[in-house]
Amino acid sequence: MSFNWTEIFKASMVLFAVIDIIGSIPVILDIKKRAGDIHPGRASLVALGIMLLFFFIGEDLIGLFGIGIEEFAVAGAFVLFFLALEMILGIDLFKQDDKSLKSATIVPVAFPLIAGAGTMTSIISLQAEYQPENILVAIVVNIVVVFTVLKLTKRIENVLGEGGVAVLKKVFGVILLAIAVKLFSTNLPLLLD
Repeated sequence: MSFNWTEIFKASMVLFAVIDIIGSIPVILDIKKRAGDIHPGRASLVALGIMLLFFFIGEDLIGLFGIGIEEFAVAGAFVLFFLALEMILGIDLFKQDDKSLKSATIVPVAFPLIAGAGTMTSIISLQAEYQPENILVAIVVNIVVVFTVLKLTKRIENVLGEGGVAVLKKVFGVILLAIAVKLFSTNLPLLLD
């Protein structure tokens, strides 16, 4: 095992941008208002479980379909691209139904808000670039951040204000867009060889 702080930082930033827990504060507040209380510990543990499961068996799972890590990374780049467009342009490309609000801590907070398609795609895609132990640390770091934000959602919103949350969402959208372009440009030549 060789922990590389640069890789941990980069992988953490990719996951932080994809999970976008700060940008999700308005969504979380809306869910709390409509569904009642959200349990930060339970949501964080379920999301961690989903992310770890996908980290350990995700590649084998996609392998069952005859897909390699490079193909998944290129496909993931498209998903990240559209998620970034949502954040930057303020549009909804991925729809959520309101029927699942009764179990809001698990669905939609833990999955798909925290550990959704973008997060799982990113975890697989990161494996094409970084060492596994560094990705695992990045996952844990992000879950700690998620737990903290879920615990302090109302306070964070009061401090940042509506404008601050909107600006953060746009900034992380641009970062995510750049990550999508890098994933695409790095893995596409490997597919074409």
